[in-house]
Amino acid sequence: MNDVKDILNQTRQKMEKAAMHLENELITIRAGKASPHVLDNVMVDYYGTMTPLTQVASVIAPDARTITITPWEKKMIDPIERAILAANLNLTPQNNGELVRIIVPALTEDRRKDLVKMVKHEGENARVSIRNARREGNEAIKKAQKDGVAEDIAKDAEAEMQKLTDQFGKRVDEILEKKEKEILTV
Repeated sequence: MNDVKDILNQTRQKMEKAAMHLENELITIRAGKASPHVLDNVMVDYYGTMTPLTQVASVIAPDARTITITPWEKKMIDPIERAILAANLNLTPQNNGELVRIIVPALTEDRRKDLVKMVKHEGENARVSIRNARREGNEAIKKAQKDGVAEDIAKDAEAEMQKLTDQFGKRVDEILEKKEKEILTV
């Protein structure tokens, strides 16, 4: 019995990780307004070591159209600019010698549609991860059944596994719907 509960808990954790990963990936997708998270994946050459931008500078969004990056060291301004350009985010950094400022352009209709496609792709990846977790959980339950777990307990566990899958599938849909709405809002 404990084996089955452990299997269900492990599967729930895997599905939770898939949903959290989706949320983290969607944070980095620009939705028309300035967000410091757009720069989360930018790596800066910090004395020969590739370092996340957030570890060499303060990144804030003082208003809906601007991102301001204040480096901890003034000589990091040029490497930060190069890193942002190299990240291919369709953002143009400007520096005034003290900080780097990015004016976030309004999204075109075509760009919004492309972003929605990216969001749906990430959502499908999350769904695949959830289904893989279900498959692995069901295989573990079948193995436990061969090792002596009662058939009715195994069937109940498989039904619970499907409920988990449905629950997390619905959560993914809600996350995607929210992000699509955010992107399409002008």
